[in-house]
Amino acid sequence: MKKIIYILFMVAGITTLNSCKKALDAPTKSSLDESVIFATPGLAEGAVAGIIQSFGETNSYRGRFLVFYGINNDTEVNNALKATSDDKSRLSNYNANVNNGQMNTDNNAWAKFYEGIERANLAIRGIRTYGKIESSPQMAQILGEILTLRAVLYNDLIKGWGDVPARFEPITTATTYLARNDRDIIYKQLLKDLDEAAGYLPWPNDNATTAKVERVSKAFAKGLRARLALAAGGYAQRLDGTVRLSSDAELSKDKMYAIAKKECVDIINSGKLRLLGFEEVFRKLNEEAGAAGLESIWEIPFSEGRGRVIFDLGVKHLKTDKYTGQNKGGTNGPNPIMLYEYETGDVRRDVTVVPYEWDGGTGDTGGYQVPSSLGRLYFGKYRYEWMKRRVTSTNDDGLNWMYMRYADVVLMAAEAINELDGPAAAAPYLKMIRDRAFPGNAAKVTTFMAAATASKQAFFNAIVNERALEFTGEMLRKGDLIRWNLLNTKIAEAKIKLQQLENRQGKYAALPLKIYYKTAANGETVEIYGLNYGDTDAQGAALGYTSNKTWSLAASGDASTYWDALAVKDPNAQQVWPIWQVFLDSSNGLLNNKNLNL
Repeated sequence: MKKIIYILFMVAGITTLNSCKKALDAPTKSSLDESVIFATPGLAEGAVAGIIQSFGETNSYRGRFLVFYGINNDTEVNNALKATSDDKSRLSNYNANVNNGQMNTDNNAWAKFYEGIERANLAIRGIRTYGKIESSPQMAQILGEILTLRAVLYNDLIKGWGDVPARFEPITTATTYLARNDRDIIYKQLLKDLDEAAGYLPWPNDNATTAKVERVSKAFAKGLRARLALAAGGYAQRLDGTVRLSSDAELSKDKMYAIAKKECVDIINSGKLRLLGFEEVFRKLNEEAGAAGLESIWEIPFSEGRGRVIFDLGVKHLKTDKYTGQNKGGTNGPNPIMLYEYETGDVRRDVTVVPYEWDGGTGDTGGYQVPSSLGRLYFGKYRYEWMKRRVTSTNDDGLNWMYMRYADVVLMAAEAINELDGPAAAAPYLKMIRDRAFPGNAAKVTTFMAAATASKQAFFNAIVNERALEFTGEMLRKGDLIRWNLLNTKIAEAKIKLQQLENRQGKYAALPLKIYYKTAANGETVEIYGLNYGDTDAQGAALGYTSNKTWSLAASGDASTYWDALAVKDPNAQQVWPIWQVFLDSSNGLLNNKNLNL
């Protein structure tokens, strides 16, 4: 029965791949066994769709992992974080419960990730047995893509749950139940797999398959290998509950930085990708362009009736309107301090941090309205307004999730080269990102780079800050902070900054207490004064804006709970989620959460 189900998912998968929409001279159903499927590229390619199906299921990436993993930190928060005992908030505030109502089901992300892994394991075994990859570049490419997709799933299993069972072969009776494995075992296998995969995969646009970012390329395999190397060589909460580096000599910090450097420099030197204007990156994402060879390297593909990227992470629409048939957005948003972390002239701020909501043309400013408090900001990287189609589903928006982009590769290169060769050698890569952030302001970039290259530590500090400014809203920050052993430090700093911002102390002392706003002439843009250093209440009142409001975290009179709610428990004691009770109960006693403070 398992074999029949597998063949059915393989055949169904074929129909969903664009590259397989042409008529196929397929064998009859009676002959569809592994020796046929995995000797026929057109059939074997269906395995890719089968794995991606596991990504897009309701409780997989779509409605659980993308919205709940990665927050709270110094850049990204759950916008309902003050409801600290709510199951959604508990997934973010380092107080997750094993029977969490959002996750404790047998079809959530944990289950779907392992479903995708099992499908990958079956396909990998089949292709290695029957695929003749030595003489079939097409079959080798399929194997490379599947190895890479399996690495994606393991990467996110480790991020979400830490040390997890390692399954690199199809399930047998003997392997039905497995205990947790040290993540180092998994990292070493994935680093090996991705090195192999990169040898099979073409660069973006080198063939028809890699002309779209929904399909895996050599650039993504190498970029993912760099990302995994940095995680493997960094800090993490281990099975014994301590936060430390790996004790495995093969995963030493220097060796992992060397892998990251090599892979990132290979990608950069290939010339197959390029930085776009910062706003252009996200306009193209929202426009669903999908072309490879620009900044996006790989995206999790969602159909129009699947995926909740804007639904959960985008600018909030209070009503259905001409852009969307769903009044959604804003489940998560920027930590309010991010509105004031960008220097004057940094073009990333107003793309990344949005201090308004879309009100369908009937709000207090016309098209947009200012939210009720400073504690409700939105990620401007994901916007219904930037899409070329109106979202008609009430539950899903269909926007792809940009899993990796070229700027990440450039900054990983800068970090690794600084560690291995010093700041002077790493400087050109960091400068690429700063040049884009401050177009036409070479003097500001020069001043910044002079300070950043003063020492290896100064450069590292600059990288820590730059990745916050560049990737807010892309859910990379939590993983970065964990591997740098800065999770507690940065959350503690954010709590202090939030209190200072609320009370207009420290660097926030001169900010106005109110913001002043009006609708622009086009009726769909709100002009806001009071969001920048140097703005004053006196000037705001004199400029004739039609509306104003106190700009505070205390909309409901409980501002103090905002910063307290970032982390209810010690973040380092619960860097990862517990394995949910449903899986503990079905593990034959082999799984537990002994390393977590539950």
